[in-house]
Amino acid sequence: MAIMLKRTSAVEPAYVKVLVYGASGVGKTSLIPSLPNPVVLSAEAGLLSIRGSDIPYIEISTMEELREAYDYVKDSEYESVAIDSLSEIAEVILSTEKKIAKDPRQAYGAMADQISDIVRAFRDLPGKHVYMSAKVERTQDDQGRLLYNPSMPGNKIGQSLPYLFDEVFALRAETDQDGQLVRMLQTDTDGVWNAKDRSGKLDMWEPADLGAVIRKVLA
Repeated sequence: MAIMLKRTSAVEPAYVKVLVYGASGVGKTSLIPSLPNPVVLSAEAGLLSIRGSDIPYIEISTMEELREAYDYVKDSEYESVAIDSLSEIAEVILSTEKKIAKDPRQAYGAMADQISDIVRAFRDLPGKHVYMSAKVERTQDDQGRLLYNPSMPGNKIGQSLPYLFDEVFALRAETDQDGQLVRMLQTDTDGVWNAKDRSGKLDMWEPADLGAVIRKVLA
């Protein structure tokens, strides 16, 4: 077989796959309406905040429902798929595995394997922007510094999750100089919050608007 050399300068992202994590109530679900033509796979009862947007959604309470949803959305007309949230889906899987595993460690291992498979499957959906949300976990390092990362049941999958995405953002709510609460997406690490932007096109802080982020990454 003849070798065909290609140039990395020619690599252009066609669709953006992003993981956003943050504290409960910070507004991760509220990011969904800013996605281009989205459909939501919802594993938690937290869609009231986007009720006025009239966005289609599929309720997910079992792995079988998630597989059926995957088969549906991959060939659908929707431009974006939002999984809200990955942390809740992991809990659903873990609860099921605990009922059949003799050793709790087996349940966590099985859950980690399934979540990795799910993330890769949805991340690699052709022709779709993909948004996954997750809760936040606060830990301490050896020096006692607080660190923030996506939260998942079990340490193994939570620590490896960011490696599966090109774009990992922390959704932060901070008070500005006028005393107003402002929600922003942190796109790069500050040594405390884990974040990254492999496109290299984003500022450290971006408005909480995934549509604007997508347009900037693809520009």
